[in-house]
Amino acid sequence: MAQTTQLKEPTMYRTLALCAAVLFALNLTACNTVRGIGQDVKKAGEVIEGAGKK
Repeated sequence: MAQTTQLKEPTMYRTLALCAAVLFALNLTACNTVRGIGQDVKKAGEVIEGAGKK
């Protein structure tokens, strides 16, 4: 049984590392998306404000 446990542990660690990497990548993507939306809203507000001043 010791051999079976030794074979499962590296697979478990690889799986956990892969899950952590995927979650990290998704987190970065989400941050960039939210930041981009914020910039778009800010730009739209500036355009509307500029049109109101004319």
